[in-house]
Amino acid sequence: MAGMSLEDVAKALKDIDFVLLNTVTDNGRIAGRPMSNNRDVEYDGDSWFFIDQSSRTYGDVRRDPQVTLSVQGSKGLLGKPPLFLSIEGQAEVILDQATFAEHWTPELKRWWPEGPQSPGLAMLKVHAQRIHYWDGEDEGEVPLR
Repeated sequence: MAGMSLEDVAKALKDIDFVLLNTVTDNGRIAGRPMSNNRDVEYDGDSWFFIDQSSRTYGDVRRDPQVTLSVQGSKGLLGKPPLFLSIEGQAEVILDQATFAEHWTPELKRWWPEGPQSPGLAMLKVHAQRIHYWDGEDEGEVPLR
Protein backbone atom coordinates (compact mmCIF):
# COMPACT_ATOMS: atom_id res chain seq x y z
CA MET A 1 0.00 0.00 0.00
CA ALA A 2 1.28 3.48 -0.86
CA GLY A 3 0.43 5.11 2.48
CA MET A 4 -1.79 7.98 3.44
CA SER A 5 -1.46 11.56 2.29
CA LEU A 6 -2.63 14.72 4.01
CA GLU A 7 -5.52 14.76 1.52
CA ASP A 8 -6.50 11.23 2.67
CA VAL A 9 -6.52 12.42 6.28
CA ALA A 10 -8.67 15.43 5.30
CA LYS A 11 -11.18 13.16 3.57
CA ALA A 12 -11.36 10.81 6.58
CA LEU A 13 -11.82 13.69 9.06
CA LYS A 14 -14.90 14.94 7.18
CA ASP A 15 -16.78 11.92 8.58
CA ILE A 16 -15.44 12.20 12.15
CA ASP A 17 -16.96 14.77 14.50
CA PHE A 18 -15.20 14.05 17.79
CA VAL A 19 -11.54 13.59 18.62
CA LEU A 20 -9.81 13.11 21.95
CA LEU A 21 -7.60 16.09 22.81
CA ASN A 22 -4.77 15.18 25.20
CA THR A 23 -2.92 17.88 27.12
CA VAL A 24 -0.24 17.96 29.78
CA THR A 25 -1.97 18.91 33.02
CA ASP A 26 -1.18 19.11 36.74
CA ASN A 27 2.00 17.32 37.88
CA GLY A 28 2.87 16.40 34.29
CA ARG A 29 -0.09 14.03 33.96
CA ILE A 30 -1.98 13.61 30.71
CA ALA A 31 -5.62 14.75 30.55
CA GLY A 32 -7.89 13.80 27.67
CA ARG A 33 -11.28 15.14 26.73
CA PRO A 34 -13.56 14.79 23.71
CA MET A 35 -13.62 17.79 21.41
CA SER A 36 -15.88 18.43 18.44
CA ASN A 37 -14.44 19.82 15.24
CA ASN A 38 -17.97 21.03 14.39
CA ARG A 39 -17.44 19.51 10.93
CA ASP A 40 -14.94 22.33 10.30
CA VAL A 41 -12.53 20.02 8.51
CA GLU A 42 -11.04 21.63 5.48
CA TYR A 43 -8.02 19.91 6.94
CA ASP A 44 -4.60 21.18 5.93
CA GLY A 45 -2.71 20.08 9.04
CA ASP A 46 -4.57 22.45 11.39
CA SER A 47 -7.49 21.47 13.63
CA TRP A 48 -9.82 24.05 15.19
CA PHE A 49 -11.76 23.75 18.46
CA PHE A 50 -13.82 26.19 20.52
CA ILE A 51 -13.06 26.26 24.26
CA ASP A 52 -13.83 28.44 27.24
CA GLN A 53 -11.12 30.50 28.89
CA SER A 54 -12.25 29.21 32.30
CA SER A 55 -11.67 25.58 31.26
CA ARG A 56 -8.87 23.30 32.35
CA THR A 57 -8.08 22.77 28.68
CA TYR A 58 -7.34 26.47 28.26
CA GLY A 59 -5.06 26.50 31.31
CA ASP A 60 -3.27 23.33 30.25
CA VAL A 61 -2.52 24.65 26.77
CA ARG A 62 -1.35 28.01 28.11
CA ARG A 63 1.18 26.17 30.31
CA ASP A 64 2.26 23.60 27.71
CA PRO A 65 1.02 23.88 24.12
CA GLN A 66 2.22 20.40 23.09
CA VAL A 67 -0.90 18.23 22.55
CA THR A 68 -2.07 15.10 20.81
CA LEU A 69 -5.33 14.36 19.04
CA SER A 70 -6.54 10.76 19.04
CA VAL A 71 -8.96 9.94 16.24
CA GLN A 72 -10.92 6.82 15.37
CA GLY A 73 -12.94 6.46 12.21
CA SER A 74 -16.46 5.14 12.69
CA LYS A 75 -16.08 1.96 10.63
CA GLY A 76 -13.81 0.10 8.30
CA LEU A 77 -14.69 -1.07 4.82
CA LEU A 78 -15.65 -4.68 4.17
CA GLY A 79 -14.96 -5.81 7.72
CA LYS A 80 -11.67 -3.92 8.02
CA PRO A 81 -10.86 -2.31 11.33
CA PRO A 82 -11.53 1.44 11.47
CA LEU A 83 -8.89 4.05 10.76
CA PHE A 84 -6.93 5.33 13.74
CA LEU A 85 -4.94 8.58 13.72
CA SER A 86 -2.57 10.01 16.30
CA ILE A 87 -1.84 13.66 15.61
CA GLU A 88 0.92 15.33 17.60
CA GLY A 89 0.86 19.09 17.47
CA GLN A 90 1.38 22.52 18.89
CA ALA A 91 -1.77 24.25 20.15
CA GLU A 92 -2.20 27.96 19.60
CA VAL A 93 -4.79 29.88 21.63
CA ILE A 94 -6.87 32.21 19.44
CA LEU A 95 -8.76 35.12 21.02
CA ASP A 96 -9.84 36.89 17.83
CA GLN A 97 -13.61 37.35 17.33
CA ALA A 98 -13.24 37.52 13.54
CA THR A 99 -11.65 34.06 13.61
CA PHE A 100 -14.45 32.84 15.89
CA ALA A 101 -17.00 34.06 13.34
CA GLU A 102 -15.20 32.23 10.50
CA HIS A 103 -15.52 28.90 12.34
CA TRP A 104 -18.85 29.46 14.12
CA THR A 105 -21.76 27.05 13.67
CA PRO A 106 -25.27 27.62 15.12
CA GLU A 107 -25.04 24.48 17.31
CA LEU A 108 -22.37 26.21 19.42
CA LYS A 109 -24.99 28.57 20.91
CA ARG A 110 -25.80 25.73 23.31
CA TRP A 111 -22.54 26.50 25.14
CA TRP A 112 -21.98 30.13 24.13
CA PRO A 113 -25.41 31.78 23.81
CA GLU A 114 -24.00 35.13 22.73
CA GLY A 115 -22.36 33.61 19.69
CA PRO A 116 -18.84 34.56 18.63
CA GLN A 117 -19.05 37.56 20.98
CA SER A 118 -19.58 35.36 24.06
CA PRO A 119 -17.44 36.40 27.02
CA GLY A 120 -14.62 33.96 27.76
CA LEU A 121 -14.70 32.31 24.34
CA ALA A 122 -11.43 31.07 22.86
CA MET A 123 -10.29 28.73 20.13
CA LEU A 124 -7.49 26.23 19.86
CA LYS A 125 -5.70 25.86 16.57
CA VAL A 126 -3.66 22.67 16.67
CA HIS A 127 -0.83 22.69 14.13
CA ALA A 128 0.05 19.07 13.27
CA GLN A 129 3.73 18.22 13.65
CA ARG A 130 3.39 14.47 13.19
CA ILE A 131 0.51 12.27 12.03
CA HIS A 132 0.67 8.52 12.50
CA TYR A 133 -2.06 6.25 11.11
CA TRP A 134 -3.19 2.65 11.39
CA ASP A 135 -5.86 1.30 9.08
CA GLY A 136 -5.88 -2.42 9.83
CA GLU A 137 -3.63 -3.28 6.90
CA ASP A 138 -1.06 -0.53 6.91
CA GLU A 139 0.48 1.99 9.24
CA GLY A 140 2.83 4.85 8.81
CA GLU A 141 3.54 8.55 8.92
CA VAL A 142 1.59 11.05 6.88
CA PRO A 143 3.90 13.50 5.09
CA LEU A 144 3.20 17.08 6.15
CA ARG A 145 3.72 20.05 3.89
